[in-house]
Amino acid sequence: MTPPINDRSTRIGDVAEILLDYVEQKTTYQAQSIAHVRTSTYTDPDQWKAEMELVFRRVPLMLAFTAELPEPGDYKAMEAMGLPVLINRDKDGTVRAFLNVCSHRGAPVASEGRGNCARFTCKYHAWTFGQDGRLIGLSESATFGDVDKASLALRALPCEERAGMIFVCLTPNAPLNLDQYFRGFLEDFEGVGFDKWTYLGHRVIEGANWKIAFDGYLEGYHFASLHPSTIQPRTPSNRTFYEGFGPSMRIGFPQHRIAEALKDIPRDQWGEQENNGFDFVRILFPNVSAFLAPEITQVAQLFPGPTPDKNRTVLHYLRRDPIRDDEDRANVEAAINFFRDVTYQEDYIIGMEIQKGLEAGAHDELTFGRNERGNQYFHEWLNWYLQDDPSLPEPKM
Repeated sequence: MTPPINDRSTRIGDVAEILLDYVEQKTTYQAQSIAHVRTSTYTDPDQWKAEMELVFRRVPLMLAFTAELPEPGDYKAMEAMGLPVLINRDKDGTVRAFLNVCSHRGAPVASEGRGNCARFTCKYHAWTFGQDGRLIGLSESATFGDVDKASLALRALPCEERAGMIFVCLTPNAPLNLDQYFRGFLEDFEGVGFDKWTYLGHRVIEGANWKIAFDGYLEGYHFASLHPSTIQPRTPSNRTFYEGFGPSMRIGFPQHRIAEALKDIPRDQWGEQENNGFDFVRILFPNVSAFLAPEITQVAQLFPGPTPDKNRTVLHYLRRDPIRDDEDRANVEAAINFFRDVTYQEDYIIGMEIQKGLEAGAHDELTFGRNERGNQYFHEWLNWYLQDDPSLPEPKM
């Protein structure tokens, strides 16, 4: 079921108690049964195309952070699912999103990256657009002919800023209901003041089919074998608790030291101890994994493609406090590179080996154990969207 999150501290304290029990009893969250997923799920071009149309073009995607566009006039131009997207904050502080395509001849009106400007000018013929997307100027308009400027605005995309993140739907005029979609989960980010955090930078890595890569973020069963010197010293393998919020998840991981960390803290204060004895990975369906930590936070943003056997992952880094000085910046850059290297070298490389294995056709199905409920839940929701029938019952955790 979807747990209530309106009393966030109480709920987190309850999860901490469960995680402590998992460590002491050497057990973990258990699904009702094992589950099977077709191998072709990761290789079939037709399914990949269906995922693009029925999932990535329809659901709210987290495309930017408040911390990336903190000031009026800030913008971010990027590619998402093969589409050029422009996100900007206007002079009144409102965030908007558009297809980054000039209405004259289709060129971009902003170069990829971030910046600050009062208007956007297409470099092809210098047509100019305001922060609200309206066409406000044509070069040499006297020779061009009469045009209806109101009908030549940038094509807007549904967009909403919540809890320190900016969500966009890639289909113009599509409904965007974040409360219905996230079922209270965004209040969890609001609880840590995510909208006040500092953006530190990003790194880009590439890997196998997006679901192969994403599967790795959804369980801790592999920590001892795949991460013996990086994650395992902090976090035990196969000790995981899952909560569902619609198709999204909060995954609890105990630390080895959870008993020691909590032993002198009153039970009613355990809900304020995240990262002291236990951690969470927050999953925003379909493609975001966020590990919030006080030292540095990594948010992985997975983009499928450009072909079914590949994904492009943008690893974003944030923390509560701004950069203090040059030494602090150097330490931050070193930490960013460390997390990037661990993610790529220990997770994404084996993911590409898995891709080759699945394409070899050795097995018709993959098996997810009772201890891998997060993976089961993700694939159940993915299949629910691919059936394209809202009358079907939704998956339950």
